[in-house]
Amino acid sequence: MDLISACRMLLFPIQILYHVLRASVSPLLSRRRKDLNAEVVLITGGGRGIGRHLATEFAKQGAKKVILWGRTEKCLKETAEEISLMGTECHYFICDVANREEVYKQAKVVREKVGDVTILVNNAAVVHGKSLMDCDDDALLKSQHINTLGQFWTTKAFLPRMLELQHGHVVCINSILSQSPIPGAIDYCTSKASSLAFMESLTLGLLDCPGVGCTTVLPFHTNTEMFQGMRVRFPQLFPPLKPEVVAQKTVDAVRVDKAFLYLPWTMHALVALKSFMPQIALEEIHKFTGSYTCMNTFKGRT
Repeated sequence: MDLISACRMLLFPIQILYHVLRASVSPLLSRRRKDLNAEVVLITGGGRGIGRHLATEFAKQGAKKVILWGRTEKCLKETAEEISLMGTECHYFICDVANREEVYKQAKVVREKVGDVTILVNNAAVVHGKSLMDCDDDALLKSQHINTLGQFWTTKAFLPRMLELQHGHVVCINSILSQSPIPGAIDYCTSKASSLAFMESLTLGLLDCPGVGCTTVLPFHTNTEMFQGMRVRFPQLFPPLKPEVVAQKTVDAVRVDKAFLYLPWTMHALVALKSFMPQIALEEIHKFTGSYTCMNTFKGRT
């Protein structure tokens, strides 16, 4: 081993300690936020739920243009009108992210009619709320195509131009269920775990790409119609998140280039516990919190 390699080996643990300490104190320090005045934001699943609140929040925080993608024109139109009344230019397009060719076609239309997308928010998702044996094959495939593969197609459609411009951001609205799955949502948990792996790999792959970053948001149960009927055992201890709070925290994370955002912050403890606790202890935690049965009353989006 030469002298330079030996020095690097000695400095490595010091560097790691420095970054850990820096990350620990960063929430206590004010960080410079990037301006959104020149940003063109595209949000999949932008007509309702978290997507609608994200559109409103980006507009509120100064985005130049907001573009909505979704499958239900009524919801998209209502959201677009709301954003326009706020004084922000807003466009909507019917697009099913599960359809690769449709994604590429609509991405071309967006570039021609609106311009280059500089912030892509992969938010579209579905959940069927059934066990493996109760969920039909088409429903299982639909979850994987929308929740996971849809991100491949949208990112491939818009990321190359971001890299050319050396300016852009890819956002994924994931879920804490990607790291702590529950029964009764096997399709959703599996697709979100795949989505998380996709974003972790993409984030590392863009480390040497100046001006282009990623943000992955992992929220706890959020109070939207998508998870209507889901019940936790102790709602006072584990209250569902408000979608407007998730949206506000997400936009804040994008503006400070935060790579991973857990909501609420206590979800860090859940991930840490899972890393070293034996399976029997984790099972007892699931029984105590009622996550084994929380999907028994699930109704979902009507």
